[in-house]
Parts: sequence; C-alpha cells; structure tokens
Amino acid sequence: MRSTFEKFSLVGSGVVVGVLISVNLSVLAEMVSAPQLPIDDLRVFAEVFGKVKSDYVEPVEDKKLINEALTGMLTGLDPHSTFMDADAYKDLQSGTQGEFGGLGIEVAMEEGLVKVVTPIEDSPAYKAGLKSGDLISKLDDTQVRGLTLNDAVKKMRGKPDTKIVLTVLRKGEPKPLTFNLTRAVIKTQSVKNKYIEKDYAYIRITQFQEHTGEDLAKALTSLYAQNKGPFKGLVLDMRNNPGGLLDASVGVSAAFLAKNDLVVYTEGRVQDSKMRLSANPLDYARRGKGDYLKNLPESYKKTPIVVLVNSGSASASEIVAGALQDHKRATILGVQSFGKGSVQTILPMNNGSAIKLTTARYFTPNGRSIQAKGIVPDIIVEDGSDQSNNLHEADLAKHISNPKDVANNPPVVKDQAKEDAAKAKLNEKRFAEPQGPIEPASKDDFQFMQAMNVLKGLPVQKMPEIKAAEAKPAEVKSNEVKK
Repeated sequence: MRSTFEKFSLVGSGVVVGVLISVNLSVLAEMVSAPQLPIDDLRVFAEVFGKVKSDYVEPVEDKKLINEALTGMLTGLDPHSTFMDADAYKDLQSGTQGEFGGLGIEVAMEEGLVKVVTPIEDSPAYKAGLKSGDLISKLDDTQVRGLTLNDAVKKMRGKPDTKIVLTVLRKGEPKPLTFNLTRAVIKTQSVKNKYIEKDYAYIRITQFQEHTGEDLAKALTSLYAQNKGPFKGLVLDMRNNPGGLLDASVGVSAAFLAKNDLVVYTEGRVQDSKMRLSANPLDYARRGKGDYLKNLPESYKKTPIVVLVNSGSASASEIVAGALQDHKRATILGVQSFGKGSVQTILPMNNGSAIKLTTARYFTPNGRSIQAKGIVPDIIVEDGSDQSNNLHEADLAKHISNPKDVANNPPVVKDQAKEDAAKAKLNEKRFAEPQGPIEPASKDDFQFMQAMNVLKGLPVQKMPEIKAAEAKPAEVKSNEVKK
C-alpha cells in the first residue's frame, strides 16, 4: 500500500512560545511500504484505552486520550520529537513567516519543567530578562509539573496585551523569580545591519525565516553602496539565534561561499532524509524565488568575516557557522554553541494535526556532527554573563547521541577536583555583578569589540574581570593523575 504525505524537514532547537520552530523544504515524500504493526502490543493499548474509558474516576473524551497517547509516544523519543494538534500546527506554520503571537521564548521540557533555551531578541521575554537555562515552574497559578510541553505552550500563548505571570527557578538564586509578562504579536526582523565605520560592517541574523536570504542580500547590497566599494571586514552575529528554515541557512552561507561549495549534508534511515545542500540556487531558492544572490557584489566571497556565536546559537545558525568554519571563510568567535545537530520532519496528518519526528543528523562539510557538541569557536571570548546558566543540547534529557563520540572523543584523564575549584573561584569574581541585555554592536558589546580587533589585526583582549580573576588562581591540593 502506498500513501503520500507532505512533509517539512526541521533543524530547530526546541519549541517557541508563539511558535517558532525551524521548518525547511516543502516536498512530497512517498512512503513505499508500511511497517508491520505489533498486533499484540496494540491489543494491550486497546485494553488500557478501554479500562480508562470505563473505570477512570471521571469521564474522558476519546480525542483527549488518543492525543495524550500520541504526545507520550513522540516526547519519549528525544527532546525535539512531538505531537502537534491542529492549533499547534497552525502556529508552527505562521511562525516561519516572521510574525506570531506569544512571549518570544524558545523552550524545551526538562524533568517536568519548562526550560528556556533562549529568549528571542526584542520579545516580551527578552525585555523582561529571562535567560537561557531558566526553569519555568509555574504559569499564573498553574504548576508546570504534570503538564505536557504542548499544554504549557498553550497556556503561555494568548491574545496580545493579555498578561501572564511566570515563576522561574534560576541557578544561583535562593528564591524563585517572578516575571510579569504581557503577551504580544511578535514581529521579528530576522536581518539587522549597521555600518560601523569606513570599510567595516555588521550583520545580525536573529532567526532564519522565509525571507532571511533575500533580506540579507538587500542589506549587503545597501551596505556596499554606503561604503562605495568592498569591505575590509564583516561581523556576522548569530548569538542567541535559535535556528529556522534550513534553506535560508544555506542561502546565508552561499552569500559568502564559492558557488557549489557544500554547506551541509544529512544522514538518516529513509532515502528522503539524505540530502547534500550546496551554495547553489537549486538548494537555497526552492520556493520559486529565483536566485536572490545573483546580483550580490562578488567581493563578499572574499571579505574577511568574524562570526559571533554563543550557547543560544542553535541548529540553522550552527550550520552557517560550521560551513564558514570548514571552508575557512570565517573566524568563529564567542563561546561554544548549543549543539543541535539533528533534523526533524513535520508530517501533517489527515485530521489537521501533525507530528514532528527526528529523522536525520546533519553534518558540516568536513563531516563533523555538532550533535550534543556544538561549534567550538576558533577564538574563545566570553561575554561576562554566568556561563553556568547556559543550556546546551547535551543538557537535555534523552538527547540523541553524537555518532562519533567513541571514535573521536576518547576519555580524557584530568584532575576534576582542581578544575572545578578553579572554575568556581573564577566564576565567583567574574559574575558577582549580573548583567542585563547588552546592545549588540555597541562599545559595551565586548565580544563584538574583539571581533573588530580580529578584523583589524589587533590583539584579542580578555574581559577585565576575567583577567583579574585569572591573576589569582585558586590554590587546590589534590593528587595529580599520572599516566
């Protein structure tokens, strides 16, 4: 029996309250053969279903029971597979257009609580001060523990201008924090740019949306005209970029790579999950847009680039960083990225619902899997925030493994007690004064300033707090491990 499903490939790092998840290419996939169903196990499912219907203390609708069963089936696989009812699926589709309603936070489920992956720039959550790694324990008067992720997301959504109170557990805070947020229709500008000075420019990509590639091309063309010629250096900022459309990330990469350079490839069990995407309009202009990069000044293929990443840089942003790093087109600066190296596929169902299913892993041009590893910057520069609060893919329960863990990462013998004490001493001094959001590409943006130093051939500096802490290393007595 043959059946046809429309599907979308995903490279998002979580669920966004609002919603924003990374949707890729719209294609048709044929399921050649249906897998044989485990009849005995399905009989048990039917038996349990019947018992709940007849014996549960209160009547329960069939639809609710089935939806809950589907939710459990998908969320039990990994942090990114999930079942979406019709409303959630509609929110997903609208989110990729760059406008959606909600609070503007990308979230995942962790031990029964909602964990903040990253707040979206300029959103209510970002302005209120929510941080990566925060655990949401209460929504108004409703305890999160016991809710599914979809249930929690629904409670955080709502009409614009309505209010919600989030109770948040934050590492290092002795008491829960309370955030009073006002929901909003979030209109995200995925590409921002700034003419820094003669021969130097700044591009910030906050998310990868349907028109990100075109918007980048317009921004680069405008900057070129403003500079009246080629640039000596460009800062590409993808910090706190949670991901987005895969073809948009290929288009962004293609703006700076030679034609037909490999950007990313994927590997999975079914044939449709195996792709090789290159700097070619056939791979980044799949919606009949035409080649939006064809009139881009050729000098951008050789302009020196520094890419900024942090722990909030995930999925599609890691694809761009990895491609530019492997092709030696950019210097990566910042701290280790999130590490979302799996591909999800949206499979719409006949009743208007859909499932988001992990179907493949993706790899950088040199064959690196960043799954649970992230992109390691060429130059490590911290931003002064408490890195212990940062969340990575490896911190999520049931995350899928990196296929090269054993082969390429043998166990490292180290003096863990000494290392932990040194880090604690450094953090005590470095993070005594918590910082709020810093205006990107400003003089207060330390990582940006160091990126400019790299482009100008100047020494990369360390933050004054870090230099002071490192000048007085912790004294720890422990036995050295000798081999």
